[in-house]
Amino acid sequence: MSAIILDGSMVHYEALGRGRPIIFLHSWVGSWRYWINAMQVASTSFRAYAIDLFGFGDTIRDTSRYSLDRQADLLNRFLDEMGIGKIALVGHDLGALVGFHFLKGRHESVDRIMAINTPLDMNALNPRMKTAPASELAEWLTGKQPDAMTALSDASKVDPAAVAASMSGLQTDIFSHVRGFGVPCLFVYGANNPAFNSIPSPESANLPMHMHQINLENSGHFPMLDNPPQFNRLLTDFLALESGVTPRELLLKEEWKRRVR
Repeated sequence: MSAIILDGSMVHYEALGRGRPIIFLHSWVGSWRYWINAMQVASTSFRAYAIDLFGFGDTIRDTSRYSLDRQADLLNRFLDEMGIGKIALVGHDLGALVGFHFLKGRHESVDRIMAINTPLDMNALNPRMKTAPASELAEWLTGKQPDAMTALSDASKVDPAAVAASMSGLQTDIFSHVRGFGVPCLFVYGANNPAFNSIPSPESANLPMHMHQINLENSGHFPMLDNPPQFNRLLTDFLALESGVTPRELLLKEEWKRRVR
């Protein structure tokens, strides 16, 4: 287990590979652990880091650091302490929201971001996401699939106060702040996702040219666990885009579209 002390608090992370840095940030359910397969794929070309946010996994519980801004500051301090420069960022629901809050202060440090099953307002979330314990959500969102439940074994470590504090941050329209920064962003949604009342549509968000949305037909809330080959191919092709290129270019790749159907 790897750890770093930030402002006197222990933060757990894991790292694989060599190359340009990529940061994986987990959801409200689980920890760094369910990123292992994606990290292994990314590590062939990247130095892949997965971090446990405050109140999750093996990182310290500290109620004063559970807001989205304080979780974003964890990422900010982590990069500075580790001497990490410009990053690719992959965030899953909570992790993507933390990434967007990080963009507010350091958008020049992010080359691109993949935001997976990210609610842009509270109304998008099924009420069960706001009230049920993380261990119960893990069973509900995965249908108790054995491999997925193993990957989400750290759900029992989630501090409910960390979930509540970060969800309260959804009252703020963070998307309007980050859409103007020009950082390429790919929104990924699982079409069979019980966590959402309805899947957001790109038209309703009026996405600018440097942003794009893809819905994965055979995935739910955890596309990296529901269909790893499909998710890893999308991740690989997104990371392979030239810096600054819109993720809409992925639509031009017929080979990729055939593979993920």
